[in-house]
Amino acid sequence: MTSVRRQDVFLAAGLAVLASVVAVSFGSGRRPDALGWALLLALHVPLAWRRRAPLTVLCVMIPMIAFYHQQEYNHSAPTAASMVLLYTVAVTGSTRRTVTIGCSVVGLMLALKAGHGMAGVAESFQITGWVVSMLVLGGYLRVHRQLTEAALERAERAERTREEEARRRVAEERLRIARDLHDLLAHSITLIGVQTSVAAHVLAEDPDRLDRAAVAKALDDIADTCRSARGELRTTLEVLREHGTADTRGPLPGLDALPDLAATARGAGANVELSVLADAVPAAVGAAAYRIVQEALTNAVRHGGRADLSVRVGVHERDGALRVDVTDDGAGGGSAPPGFGLVGMRERVRSVGGTLDAGPLDGEGFAVKAVLPLRAHGEGAR
Repeated sequence: MTSVRRQDVFLAAGLAVLASVVAVSFGSGRRPDALGWALLLALHVPLAWRRRAPLTVLCVMIPMIAFYHQQEYNHSAPTAASMVLLYTVAVTGSTRRTVTIGCSVVGLMLALKAGHGMAGVAESFQITGWVVSMLVLGGYLRVHRQLTEAALERAERAERTREEEARRRVAEERLRIARDLHDLLAHSITLIGVQTSVAAHVLAEDPDRLDRAAVAKALDDIADTCRSARGELRTTLEVLREHGTADTRGPLPGLDALPDLAATARGAGANVELSVLADAVPAAVGAAAYRIVQEALTNAVRHGGRADLSVRVGVHERDGALRVDVTDDGAGGGSAPPGFGLVGMRERVRSVGGTLDAGPLDGEGFAVKAVLPLRAHGEGAR
């Protein structure tokens, strides 16, 4: 039994206990007899499959609830189960389906209350308000979750676009450096070759009548050319070093972009706690940490399965490594079955020589823990 099914079973059992207490203590209608108790308890059983097959559960529960009310048993007892059922239908379906089911439920309820006079009309308005509230709440959360998922996907696409742009710029920069070095060094090396040939020719032409002045001039010209090339090369490398640093920081996201990810997830209704305790880290490690947090937040929002989702994000530097911890308490386990998201995170971690541990927690929730070493990358950056 999966964690989601187990949670739905516990929910169905809890609602059945609540309905039993209400049936003997509160509400209008007569106390259930053997048939009433059988109906009341049986109508809670399909809730164990409410997220897997919401329409089937609806088709099974509605006739049982209608028959229960038709027998004039305690009318308040199955209310909680009915509201959970309507919420599930709204949060898992389309707007058209939600409106159709809502109108059908209200129409069936009015038909059952038609023979109760004004008291039935007043009660119908009250029940209609609850029905509409549950459907609106479920529909709102569904749309909100879809918009947040779309926003996170857009951010991921934008990130991929930035990385592709960075790779294109690197290729262009390599070509530019090759041209600069060719223009700088080819001329100098050619001059040095010619001047060396002149000196060699003077030395070999007539050793007895050595023209010391010509040899000295050729060697002086070689020294001047070397000094000029060295100065131009130093200037070019300084410009390339400054330009390369700016380009590296621009397209690659890092730890400073994590608050934007947290803000996007909060827009979905998730409670995100972000803690970042790390000094400047290598660009590759910062980009890896950013992508891990991004994918973990996307999975948490998409598969959390609850409105009050809480996610804790911690990025801390300790023992020569950057440690990334993302933990959520989602009812859906915080992640889909193993797919490309976790594969991508593992590839990102391996690219910087780190390790990744991702999986469901005991009870509920999902955790992603990554350790990204800093020393090797830091030394390379220096």
